[in-house]
This record gives sequence, C-alpha cells and structure tokens, in this order.
Amino acid sequence: MGAVLALGVSACGGGDDDSSSGGGGGDAASSVTIGFMGDLTGENSGIVIPPKQGAQLAIDEYNATNPKTKITLKEYDSQGRPEQATPLAKTAITQDKIVGLIGPAFSGESAQVGPVLEEGKVPSISPSATNAKLAQNGWKYWHRVIANDNVQGAGIATFITNGLGAKKVFVIDDASEYGKPLGQTVKQSVESGGATTSVDSIDAQASDYGSTVNKAKAFAPDAIFFAGYYAQGGKLLKQLREGGVDARFLSGDGSLDAGLAKGAGGKVADGSVIGCPCLIDPAGEASPASKKFADAYKAKFNNDAAIYAAEGYDAATAFITAIKAGNTTAEKINAALSSVDVAGVGKQVKFGSNGEVTATDVFVYEVKGDTLPLLGNAKEAKLG
Repeated sequence: MGAVLALGVSACGGGDDDSSSGGGGGDAASSVTIGFMGDLTGENSGIVIPPKQGAQLAIDEYNATNPKTKITLKEYDSQGRPEQATPLAKTAITQDKIVGLIGPAFSGESAQVGPVLEEGKVPSISPSATNAKLAQNGWKYWHRVIANDNVQGAGIATFITNGLGAKKVFVIDDASEYGKPLGQTVKQSVESGGATTSVDSIDAQASDYGSTVNKAKAFAPDAIFFAGYYAQGGKLLKQLREGGVDARFLSGDGSLDAGLAKGAGGKVADGSVIGCPCLIDPAGEASPASKKFADAYKAKFNNDAAIYAAEGYDAATAFITAIKAGNTTAEKINAALSSVDVAGVGKQVKFGSNGEVTATDVFVYEVKGDTLPLLGNAKEAKLG
C-alpha cells in the first residue's frame, strides 16, 4: 500500500449546501445526506481514510449520473473514540438529518453509537468494525460489509497452525472491544489446531511493553499474534525484537497498514503476516470490477486502494442501491437494505437478518518494506 493522503477534515466537515436536506426529506427529496464516521485525524486514521475515500468515490460516480436524488457525504471525525462518536451521532441525526451512516469504523465506537442509531431509526453500514458481538444486539438498523472477528480469528488461526505449522503461540491483545475478543478467538482456534498458548494484554495508552516482552521471551513461542491496531502493534513489535524475541509476528486487520512497519522501525517488521476479511487489490487482479475500482481510486486520490477502500465503496453502493430504488427516508432505506444483493468490489453485498454480510473469506498479507503483498486465502496460503 502507498502512503495515505493527508486530508483536511473536521468533526462535521465535508458537507455542502445540500447537506441539510437529508434525513427529514420525503420520497421526493432531491438530495439526501449520508454520514461517514470514524478516526479521520487520529493515530489510526490510516485504516479509516481509505474507506472514507472509497465511499466518496462511489457517491461521486453516482451523482455524476445526474440521478433524481443526489447524495451528500458528510464526515464525522470521531478519532475512534466512543465518547466522541456518541454526541456526533446525535448531531448527525437531529441536526444534519442523515438518512444513513457509513461506519462507525471501529468496534468500540460502534457499540456506543448503535443504540443511538436504533433510537433515531437511522441505518448504518460499517466497512470495518469486526467485533462479533455487534451482531448479537438485536439491532434492526445496523449492518456491516466485513466478516466478524470470529470468522477473522479462525481464518488467521488456520494460517498459523497450517500455513506456518506453529506449535507454540503467544497471544497479545490491547484490551479493547476489538482486540480482546479477537485474541480470544485466535487462542481458542490455534489450540483446536494443536498448538499450546500463553496470553497477555497491553495498555494501548502505554508506551513501554517490557512486561509483555519478558513474558513472550520466557514462553519462547513459534508465533506471536497481536490483536490490536497498528499504532500500538508497531511499537510492540519493535520492543519484542529489541528484547530478543524473534518469533513470527502476526496481527489482524487493525494492523493492516504501512504504519505498522513505520512504528516498528522499517524492515524490522519484514516477514510479519497480517490477516483481514478484506481483499486489498491495488493492481486490480481479482476481477474486472476490482480493476475498474482500483484504477478509478488511483485516478481520483493519486494513491493505491488500501485497507477497507473497497469496503467503503461497497457500503456506499448498498445505500446507493436502496436510494436508486426510490427510497429517500431513513426507515425506507433501512427496509430496502434487507433485500440488497449486489456484486461489490471485494465481495457480494448481501446482508443476513442480523446485519452481517454473508461473505466470509479471510486473506493474509506479508509485510515487505512499505508494501503488503497478498499471500492468498488464509485457508491455503503459504509463506515462500
């Protein structure tokens, strides 16, 4: 992946003069507003800006067809913090009258914002929140276009035990709504695959992970799995290597960014393996649709399509499909989402009754310098 473009955004920025004619409009509305919420300026913005750009591309392409109902995309910069996301969601619903929300991007903020959206009867589609429990709340307005952490964790664990042949796995999580359950799933899955494990947690706000490094060194693992985000993952990896721990380092989608290698000190991260229930295909090799998307994304943003860019595009496409069918109020759009079944860039976009996308593939990527080449499907991939 290339470097992420720096964007000037604000907490409620990105709208234009049409943005106020959103959620309150009837079916004859000439413009509606969809929000995008996530960490757009914080330390993990590198995995949120691409889906925002993917969503913007889809909406710009749609608006260029001069449709009956145009769409404004309005940004809400939560910096990934639940305490910021909740009031932003309330503003989006009551003041900006959004008819849908792409996001929130992270699981922690999604857990807090979900009830607000349910009360406001506004549908959401997250491109990247993977906590499995989000689908167990009985929410009627919540959706995501990415497989959950149970699927992701099991897929990565399959690669650890089969692709790597690891027998001793040290699992570290960042104690977050995202990291802790993902780590638990990997632990249970590698144990089912015959590996022995040891576990530890880090404080995401801390900078010294010496205690965890010492525990890892004492366990002498074949592989280390980190369940957390790249900002902490890079620092952790750097300290592990400085502490003499040479086991293969693996992580999940929260670390699928060039920032992992940067935080670790460049080539220190080489050989690390990152799993994700997303297909990153900047060369457009997966399909004609993926090629068309990759070329359009590169042309618009002067940057290769990165993590969740396709998912952002697909989330916007689901909303666009509902709106093109004549649905312009939040509740009618939500009802229409239940029957959406459209070919997306990375997968078929179809939602189950609990809001989960039905596609479940997990892919693994290897860190090589500042690139993250695809190794393949986690069930079959091998290191060269």
